[in-house]
Amino acid sequence: MKSQKWTYWATTAALVCLSVSPAQAAAEAVAATTAAKSAVQTPLYKDASAPIERRVEDLLARMTLEEKVAQLQTIWSEKKEIFDAKSELDPAKLTARYPNGIGQIARPSDRVGEGSPRQVPGRDVAATIRLVNDLQRHAMTKTRLGIPILFHEEGLHGYAAIGATSFPQSIAMASTWDPDLIRETNVVIGREIRARGVTLALTPVVDVARDARWGRFEETFGEDPYLVGEMGVAAVEGLQGTGKARTLAPGKVFATLKHLTGHGQPESGTNVGPASISERALREYFFPPFEQVINRTGISAVMPSYNEIDGRPSHANTWLLGDVLRGEWKFNGVAVSDYGAIDDLKNLHGLAATFDDAAILAMKAGVDSDLPSGTNYANLIKLVREKRISEAQVDVAVRRMLDLKFRAGMFENPYADAKSAIALTNNAEARALALKVAQRSITLLKNDGTLPLAMPKAGGTKPSIAVIGPSAAVARLGGYYGQPPVTISILDGIKAKVGSRANILFAQGVKITEGDDWWEDKVTLADPAENRKRIAEAVAIARNADQIVLTLGDTEQTSREAWAKSHMGDRDSLDLVGEQQELFDALKALGKPVTVVLINGRPPTITKIAGEANAILEGWYLGEQGGNAVADVLFGDINPGGKLPVTFPRSVGQLPHTYNHKPSARRGYLFTEATPLYPFGYGLSYSKFEIAAPTLSSAKIAKDGSVTVSVAVKNVSGRAGDETVQVYIRDKISSVTRSVIDLKAFKRVTLAAGEEKTLSFTLGREAFQMWNDKMQRVVEPGDFDIMVGPNSVDLKTVTLTVSE
Repeated sequence: MKSQKWTYWATTAALVCLSVSPAQAAAEAVAATTAAKSAVQTPLYKDASAPIERRVEDLLARMTLEEKVAQLQTIWSEKKEIFDAKSELDPAKLTARYPNGIGQIARPSDRVGEGSPRQVPGRDVAATIRLVNDLQRHAMTKTRLGIPILFHEEGLHGYAAIGATSFPQSIAMASTWDPDLIRETNVVIGREIRARGVTLALTPVVDVARDARWGRFEETFGEDPYLVGEMGVAAVEGLQGTGKARTLAPGKVFATLKHLTGHGQPESGTNVGPASISERALREYFFPPFEQVINRTGISAVMPSYNEIDGRPSHANTWLLGDVLRGEWKFNGVAVSDYGAIDDLKNLHGLAATFDDAAILAMKAGVDSDLPSGTNYANLIKLVREKRISEAQVDVAVRRMLDLKFRAGMFENPYADAKSAIALTNNAEARALALKVAQRSITLLKNDGTLPLAMPKAGGTKPSIAVIGPSAAVARLGGYYGQPPVTISILDGIKAKVGSRANILFAQGVKITEGDDWWEDKVTLADPAENRKRIAEAVAIARNADQIVLTLGDTEQTSREAWAKSHMGDRDSLDLVGEQQELFDALKALGKPVTVVLINGRPPTITKIAGEANAILEGWYLGEQGGNAVADVLFGDINPGGKLPVTFPRSVGQLPHTYNHKPSARRGYLFTEATPLYPFGYGLSYSKFEIAAPTLSSAKIAKDGSVTVSVAVKNVSGRAGDETVQVYIRDKISSVTRSVIDLKAFKRVTLAAGEEKTLSFTLGREAFQMWNDKMQRVVEPGDFDIMVGPNSVDLKTVTLTVSE
């Protein structure tokens, strides 16, 4: 009332001074009073024009402790507790179960939470949006403060949902060595997720993978920190937009950088195993991709890893999440837990006696949100009242979660539109892009001239092509897969390519596992006796063939995330599973040309096959259009240009076997070679290229200076193709040991027949810096080898001197 009297008096006095009419004065006084009432009635946090920081603080000040804690919790499998018999939202159940609101809901596209979508089909576009909108409408209109719900989904290589586009797995995308293409791909992934009302995607993975026994190898961009960093930056820019903008534009989602860190080299190659990694190794190999993404993008969410480092699990590691992440790197977004990782502080690591203790450890370390079920952070209300943790500490996490929601524009428009979402999901543009990425992912590892296969002429003699193998007639998508409307197997792709101009013969050859559902816990190997019958059938069919295309590798069960003792996915061998080697041997004995197509999640040990096959293509998991892409490469419509983002070892005994090892490593073994089967960065083409020796803009630079490396690359064949020019450095003498070689730049370039281009790369302080014996980042003066070539082995060198 006091403010209204003051408004009326001030308005009247001003009007008298301006000599306005009494009627006008009365009208404007009423308007001023109405505005004052509106200001009182509309909280600042609902004012879209107010600064986000002020909106967050205004809302936080209004919240009870119970409402605060609700914002830090997530529900996943508990969704079924708020559904009716048709798995639709029951508002009464929601109100009774969550009277203080819900902070976050996991995977609205699934139906009841954890479980295989093959067993319990998820929600299509319209059903997902109906659920999201119903939940948001309830949150906005039926809870005291009207705080919208944050939804998250998986989007590693496509939105993991019914109807969405499925792109090649991350390890395949890394084989493109094309950050622009990865950015373009993640634009599509992000918009398909956002179209369903979801604003947080749990991707990308920027773990540096240094042990191929690890089942999550396929989820990564490979073994090199620079390559992983460039791909990670591109992925985040595609999902969120370029630059460091703090607000989320239409069609964009917040990305989640994961898993911080050391996850890619677990002890014995087993998932969640200790990362026995020194601080120096962390800073040299594992930190750089995270730091690059944080420095160059607006990344707003980070997920810690399951593993421990030096006795401290990442979810309780104040040095990692506090000193490094928020201190050194100045990250100011949210830290969300990996699924069940706070529980693991008690159940697995033995760091906490109770879930209360686990919640305190994670909260103090800086974990803001408890995924996927929030059971630990539900205890925060009790813990605050018991004074075991302060409400101020809870406020820090709540502030970050609210900030994310405001920056997503959720308070203004949390709803999705089914019609527009259906129109853009898996549309023609997305399918064409999925094909392009698959084509550019395929890596040619060997070719004696067998490829490309000649396209049969219409009306001519029909050749016979035997398409054989466990992945010939099924499109394998890899872990965290979605359910695209249509998938193309290699058999489908070849048939579509040649039509009636060739006789296409098919045999399964062997079965790897009895099932291939990534979600299923139990993995049963196929019966060897039955497989040998299948091999005999395949041989009988192949006798009549002119060419054999043989698929070998994995299923989604033989290379996958081992998320529990009941759900294994790591292996102590990299040999082909089951009777696949026997199948190859039997077919090779026929004397027919054999082209092997690898469909797999990790680099296999295939030394015998590498020596005897006529041609080998590495495909990894190629997504929904994989079969068309393989056919395009086999018949020469696409010239393969992929490069390996990992080293192929000769045996599991070589692990870890990365190209950027220390000088004292790789001395050798008795009775076998120490060299890799295929080196990092390797890949052939149907074209032939010549890369000249590099030249430098200056033979000497200062420590803070830069140098331009120029290199000419020429296509010396009669066919257009792609070559990826790679730039490596080696510090000849340093105060602490350094890698023998480190990737610092690369460029994939398309050259017409006979065409030559000169590429230029600028290397600055960042390329030459190191961590010295005082763990300071410095550039030490001295000589550096600058090496350029098509892979990490076949290199030409020039020397650069860095002075004081």
